[in-house]
Amino acid sequence: LPLRTLESLLSGLGPAGPFDMVYWTGDIPAHNVWHQSRQDQLRALTTVTALVKKFLGPVPVYPAVGNHESTPVNGFPPPFIEGNYSSSWLYEAMAKVWESWLPAEALHTLRIGGFYALSPRPGLRLISLNMNFCSRENFWLLINSTDPAGQLQWLVGELQAAEDRGDKVHIIGHIPPGHCLKSWSWNYYRIVARYENTLAGQFFGHTHVDEFEVFYDEETLSRPLSVAFLAPSATTYIGLNPGYRVYQIDGNYPGSSHVVLDHETYILNLTQANEPGATPHWQRLYRARETYGLPNALPAAWHDLVYRMRGDTQLFQTFWFLYHKGHPPSEPCGMPCRLTTLCAQLSARSDSPALCRHLVPEGGLLDVQSLQPRPPF
Repeated sequence: LPLRTLESLLSGLGPAGPFDMVYWTGDIPAHNVWHQSRQDQLRALTTVTALVKKFLGPVPVYPAVGNHESTPVNGFPPPFIEGNYSSSWLYEAMAKVWESWLPAEALHTLRIGGFYALSPRPGLRLISLNMNFCSRENFWLLINSTDPAGQLQWLVGELQAAEDRGDKVHIIGHIPPGHCLKSWSWNYYRIVARYENTLAGQFFGHTHVDEFEVFYDEETLSRPLSVAFLAPSATTYIGLNPGYRVYQIDGNYPGSSHVVLDHETYILNLTQANEPGATPHWQRLYRARETYGLPNALPAAWHDLVYRMRGDTQLFQTFWFLYHKGHPPSEPCGMPCRLTTLCAQLSARSDSPALCRHLVPEGGLLDVQSLQPRPPF
């Protein structure tokens, strides 16, 4: 993405605000992975961080580590790997440029493994996970793919402490849980189920499109208990408009649930922006509850939406348009495409076709095993 487009995004945030805090879910460098060095990655880190600070000023920003931050891309060795092969060159640089946003306790674990926890407001704990330790493309995980950095064990400790205090928790990360290695993904799914009353929100990125992943109770896979929101990306990759997401969260007061009440997505229509004499104009694409007719933004509402879209072609076409940030592919999305897309919204657990078994109409001949989310980016 040209820096001028990012500057346009940040300078045009005014009408969408004001903001209490910002979740930055990773992937700072470009996707020209064949042309990157550590110096290139660090230049992107410092340049974009400086731009964010310039335009957001005193608003606190809480970042997560994306899979493109390293070089080679997706290469994130576990913390016990030391020396030149380690990720210390990256984590140390992140700790330095993000120091004004993060407290000492967060900087400590960031330097070790690229993850951290902090309390942005009373009653709320924020946990930023390094989802590269669940990545299918991180070859370092051939050494240990279950919990390579002890991050899941650390996560359980954080969630248990929050439960003991009566705090609520938000989790942010880059790669969504449904796109992770199976062993990691299933363990994470179990953790979410155990702490469903503590976990108030999950926020991820990575796929570049506008979607979500629903979590269910493990016994029946029928009761929705959590939802991960996957916000669209600011980049145009691939053939899309730039976009960003604004969440309305239950407020900062004693006893707040801190859950998502609604969300809005903003885009830059590139067709209009590139007309002769035009100036970039960021506009609200849609508001979730209004557009989808949701009673609230809780997990059950998103579960119901998936099943409504299965039978309502017009509703699904609306989702398909917004899924692609207002610039869907020209080829139509028929029933196999629709079921595959809807399955991805239910698949917060990797390689779990049972989650989609109810999507196929009775007597349908579609192979449920094939209804899996697209490969990760």
